[in-house]
Amino acid sequence: MLIRDIYALSSNDSTKFADWVAFRLDSVTVRGNVKQERKWQADPWLDEQETLEPDDYKSAHESLKVDRGHQAPLASFKGTDDWQETNYLSNITPQKSELNQCPWEQLESKVRNLAKANVVYVMTCPLYERNMSSLSNADEPHKIPSGYWQIILVQTSKSVNSIKSASFIFEQNTPKTDKVIEHLSTINEIERRSKLDFLWELPDNIEEQIESDKFQEWAEQKFE
Repeated sequence: MLIRDIYALSSNDSTKFADWVAFRLDSVTVRGNVKQERKWQADPWLDEQETLEPDDYKSAHESLKVDRGHQAPLASFKGTDDWQETNYLSNITPQKSELNQCPWEQLESKVRNLAKANVVYVMTCPLYERNMSSLSNADEPHKIPSGYWQIILVQTSKSVNSIKSASFIFEQNTPKTDKVIEHLSTINEIERRSKLDFLWELPDNIEEQIESDKFQEWAEQKFE
């Protein structure tokens, strides 16, 4: 478990990627004029055998059509002093370019717009449901995700009954023309497929209510 000022993640020594990344966004974190750069680094908090290094991604785009895909997005932390930490490779996965540059980026942009007027909690990361080709230049064993999930939570008042959620699942080979809303899911479905358990500190009845609901009308307003 790595807990930083702008995000937390659970790093998996076997896959070399995070099992999940969680972060909080608001109007301060998403706004700023700093010029951000993608300076990739191995995570300094992990042993060299626990994470990939920048050289492992050489020729990845040419051979697999993948980008270095942020899980906690670089552009969502312009208002912080620690935005460079999103470039640690523990926060990166090999994500197909069509997904990373189109539907996934569009989702991240919509979350930033939501955060300009709300406190937004985000959890995201990979699915491993089929075998994928490996990075040809990586010298550590690793496992490339077959898909991704993302859960967005907003509490519109102090009551737990006011929590709204939008949850999404994307396959690695998602076409670049897909709309974000076409991938709307439920937290229950993400739990089933990721084998993770979310919102377990909420009362059971509230947890089930949120996790089984697509919040379709609200999601269409925010993520169409």
